Amino acid sequence: MHVQNYIKEQLKKGTLHFALIDPERQDPKDAGRMARIAEEAGSSAIMVGGSTISSPSVVDDTIKEIKKQVDLPVIIFPSSSKCISRYADAIFFMSLLNSRNPDYLIEEQAKGSLLIKKFNIEPIPLGYIVVEPGMEVGKVGEANLIGRDDCDRAIRYALAAQYLGMSFVYLEAGSGANEAIPDEMIRSVKKHIDIPLIVGGGIKEGRTAIEKAKAGADIIVTGSILEKDKNSIFEIVNSIKGVRK
Repeated sequence: MHVQNYIKEQLKKGTLHFALIDPERQDPKDAGRMARIAEEAGSSAIMVGGSTISSPSVVDDTIKEIKKQVDLPVIIFPSSSKCISRYADAIFFMSLLNSRNPDYLIEEQAKGSLLIKKFNIEPIPLGYIVVEPGMEVGKVGEANLIGRDDCDRAIRYALAAQYLGMSFVYLEAGSGANEAIPDEMIRSVKKHIDIPLIVGGGIKEGRTAIEKAKAGADIIVTGSILEKDKNSIFEIVNSIKGVRK
C-alpha cells in the first residue's frame, strides 16, 4: 500500500479522521482493541506514537497487535528515532518546526533515516507546529509555542513547511488540551497553503470536530478521547463525514 496516495484518495471524499494510539498507555492487546473500534467507527488510519516512548520494542509489539486487528494503514507518529518500527506501513517524517532543540528539527530524523530505508517504511514528510497550550509535547519538544491568537506566525510556519517540500502540515494543541486549535487559525492557515492540513489536540466531541472540519481541517486526529470514552469516537467520525472544503 502506498499510504500517501491512499490518504489523498480518501481526502476526495471529505474530511478524514485518524486515531492516535500511544503505545505507552496500554498493553498491545488493548491497543489492538482500540484500533478495531476506530476502524469500526470509520477512521481512515491508525497513528502510533507518544511523547515519552521508552524503547522500540513497545512500539513493535503495539503495531503488530494493531495489524492483527485492523486493515487500516498504520503510520508511526514519532517523537524520536526510538519510535521506528519495521512493522509499520508508513512514518510521518516530521520536523517540529517551532522547537528550540535541533534534535526535534533534524537530528532525530537523521538518526532514524537509515532504519527507515532498511525497513522499507514509507516516509511521509510533515511539518509539525505546536500551538498553545502545547501540553506534554510542547514541553518535551521544547517548542516556542504559537500563541492561540497569533495566526500570522502559524501561517509563516505552515508556508515554510510547504516550501520545504513537506506533504502535510499539522497544527497540534497537545494531547489532553482543554481547548482545540482556534477556528480562525485553521481558516487562516488553510487559506495560505496548498497541502492538506491536519489538526489535533483538544477535540473531545463531535461538535468541536465538525467546527474544525468546516474551518478547513482536512484530517482530524484524536487520541486521548479513545482511551477515556471509546463511544465518543463514533460521534466524532460521524460528525465530519461528508464535510468538504
